[in-house]
Amino acid sequence: MSEHGSRKSGIDERTEFLGFDAAQRQRLRDLKPTVEKSIGGGLDVFYEKVARVPEVSKFFSGADHMNAAKTRQSGHWGNVTEGRFDDTYVDGVTTIGKVHAKIGLEPRWYIGGYALIVEQLVHGIVRERWPGMFGRGKSSELAADISVVVKAALLDMDLAISVYLEELEKKRQEAEDNRLAAERDQNEALEKLGNILKALSDGDLESRLPSGLPGRFDSMGADYNGSVENLRQSIAQVRDASEQILTFSRQLQDNSERLSQRTEQQAASIEESSAALHELSESVTSTAQRTRKASDVTAEALSLANSSGEVVTSAVAAMGDIETSSVEISRFIGVIDDIAFQTNLLALNAGVEAARAGEAGRGFAVVAQEVRELAQRSAEAAREIKKIIADSSVQVKTGVELVSKSGTALENIIGRVEEINQIIGSIASAASEQSSGLGEISSAVNEMDSITQQNAHMVDETSGQINKLTGEVERLTTSLRGFKTRDPNDAAVSSASSRRAGDAPARSRKVA
Repeated sequence: MSEHGSRKSGIDERTEFLGFDAAQRQRLRDLKPTVEKSIGGGLDVFYEKVARVPEVSKFFSGADHMNAAKTRQSGHWGNVTEGRFDDTYVDGVTTIGKVHAKIGLEPRWYIGGYALIVEQLVHGIVRERWPGMFGRGKSSELAADISVVVKAALLDMDLAISVYLEELEKKRQEAEDNRLAAERDQNEALEKLGNILKALSDGDLESRLPSGLPGRFDSMGADYNGSVENLRQSIAQVRDASEQILTFSRQLQDNSERLSQRTEQQAASIEESSAALHELSESVTSTAQRTRKASDVTAEALSLANSSGEVVTSAVAAMGDIETSSVEISRFIGVIDDIAFQTNLLALNAGVEAARAGEAGRGFAVVAQEVRELAQRSAEAAREIKKIIADSSVQVKTGVELVSKSGTALENIIGRVEEINQIIGSIASAASEQSSGLGEISSAVNEMDSITQQNAHMVDETSGQINKLTGEVERLTTSLRGFKTRDPNDAAVSSASSRRAGDAPARSRKVA
């Protein structure tokens, strides 16, 4: 039987139980004018109450909405007072009950509304019967009129509430069915998800949730499969990257060890260079000191050479004076030679005269002979002296020439000594600058040695950290190798595969 047929059967049972026979239905139709007069006031009272109660007024958007509801309810009471309780009436009551169930209007407000409306209807009937209702038999008619209106109202309220409760039960049953279906779907999805999670916990990134899961779990399964595919790609990329990092870290480890060895060798070489440079600096410093001493000695030699030059100049002047004196002596010797010659002539003449004188001139002749001999010896002595002076003059000239040459040579020596003194001074200055520069270089080399030692220490620490990094990368790589992913060259395996959870992939590999 249909829902409408069931309700029609139910209303027949209710009207029979309430005693709604043809007479009462006719009485209800007779009251229709009275009801139509009173229903408006009753609805006004009811909706005034509704407007003041937030729990009920929330179901209406405004005054127009309430007026529309009031019009529909007034029309419904017109159907009620027809007393036919046919399909049209059943459809109207069913609509009212479903609307109340849909909007969540609790029965207490519905019952309260009927009470207010029935109150106004009873007042209307009483006013309509006034004052003739107090005669014999009139009170029974009034009671019958009120009774039929109340029974009609209760019947209408019963039917509306029954529809309301049926709708609630239907919703509850529907919700229960949905809950059970959702529970079944959830259990099915959880079972498949449990299997797939077990495979995932075993490192299998190839298993997927099957497509066609019930309800919303299908989209969740697609999202999960997409997430696992992204995870698989990420793990594969991380694994490949970790393999490369491991290779690079091992190369870096080898390079670090070689760098450490080279740094140690460099530190040793710099230390040796520092020692050699220190010795060289000391040697250059000593050379500079000796050069300064040589410069001092050269300066003294230059001073002595200058003094010697002065002495040579004095000697040349003295020899010139000697030469002049020799010339004068030669001149004097010439005079003496002339005197001796004249004396010899005079002695010769005296001897001649003495000879003429005879015996008387014999003594004089002896004297003259002695004088002549003396004159001859003087002449010979003068000639010898002259010869000696001549030889001395020659020697003096030769000495003057030699002394002049010595002076010239000494001047050249003085010039050379001055040049040597300047050169030695330049060497001493350069040696001092070299010593200062070598000192700075030595300081720089010492600082470089210190930095190199620090670098060697840092290289050792870096090498240790690289060794630790290599160990960590090896452990990471080993862990990543535990995930099962398909061969990247295998294009036949699709990420959208719908293998059952826990099934082994058709083409998968355990990365070793």
